[in-house]
Amino acid sequence: MNNRIYEYLSVFIMSWLFVYGFTPFVIKFARWANFVDKPEARKMHLKATPLMGGISVFLGFFLLCIFDVVMTPGRYFDLPMIGYLAGSVLIVMIGALDDRFGMRPLVKMFGQLLVSLVFIFSNFTFNELGLLFGTINLPWLGYSFSSIYIALPLMVLWMVGLMNALNFLDNMDGIISGMAGILGLGFFIFSLLNTTPANSQSMALIGLISLSFAGSTFGFLPYNFNPAKIFLGDAGSMFIGYFLSSMGILMARYASNTHNDKVFFLLPVLILSYAIFDIALVSYTRKRDGRHVMQGGKDHSTHRINNVLGSIKVTAMIIYAINVLIVLTAIIVFRIGNRNLLLITTGLFATLFLVFGRKLDQVPVSIPANQLKEKKVK
Repeated sequence: MNNRIYEYLSVFIMSWLFVYGFTPFVIKFARWANFVDKPEARKMHLKATPLMGGISVFLGFFLLCIFDVVMTPGRYFDLPMIGYLAGSVLIVMIGALDDRFGMRPLVKMFGQLLVSLVFIFSNFTFNELGLLFGTINLPWLGYSFSSIYIALPLMVLWMVGLMNALNFLDNMDGIISGMAGILGLGFFIFSLLNTTPANSQSMALIGLISLSFAGSTFGFLPYNFNPAKIFLGDAGSMFIGYFLSSMGILMARYASNTHNDKVFFLLPVLILSYAIFDIALVSYTRKRDGRHVMQGGKDHSTHRINNVLGSIKVTAMIIYAINVLIVLTAIIVFRIGNRNLLLITTGLFATLFLVFGRKLDQVPVSIPANQLKEKKVK
């Protein structure tokens, strides 16, 4: 046990130190290469800011994952691990290309779809996908089918949706780098609480991957907190979305197996509920007001909170506090292991976010011209 604690601490500290020490070099290189994000009406920053922070966070995560597998007896690069790391490399490459050259939404979504399939098929067999929900019977139609036809689309929708949700939410200094670190620690705590003699090796690896991620994002946070010296870019925000969505799928699998209850598939929905809330709020208000859903703007939940409080730093701290509360609640619900408590808690948070969203919807926001749809001339 002492060796495991030492391993956990060393991985977290090394990933933190690597990213904290490496990011200044990334900032200098990004400025030299003119890899910067320039101010626009829809953005919060007022000067050109380096846009390669995601590379720094990814390298801290990736190198520590490799280090842990290589240095720890009994761990090796099996198909799930190779697929997991391959998916992370692919999504960072797609994001970096988008940051540098721009990418059409459909092309980017195709890349996210490909990355999702790489993760899913390296971590689940067809039989496992078919067993997730069992055989689905429709007696009134005299028809039954394997749940793979539901499980696979749901997983892809979950991953692509969250990659875009985190990409959307990366709109203010320090928001998702701090939030991601908190959620990463949440997944680590889950791995500790879910450890049994039968799954100790799997949970230890999940815990170490989560700590590598949390350490990397927290190591980046001092440079990304307001006033930010460097941004994550699409490479960073989509990588964070990839990690959180894929870890959420693994969390659902292990939680449902532990409690022998498919209702625990809702646990990752609860733990990632703030990101889901923000993209739902933005999508609904833009569609309702006749605006483009996929273009950026200053109408996210974070912008609205900032408009009320007048402080980016305070806004970030509020988002952190909300996510700490969500993580603690999800962990307590999992520990108790009561399906009704999970359903009630998920419903309660959905209601609270609905009320919160209605309040935020009343906050005036700045709508850039490119957010307005052109009216057809008759």
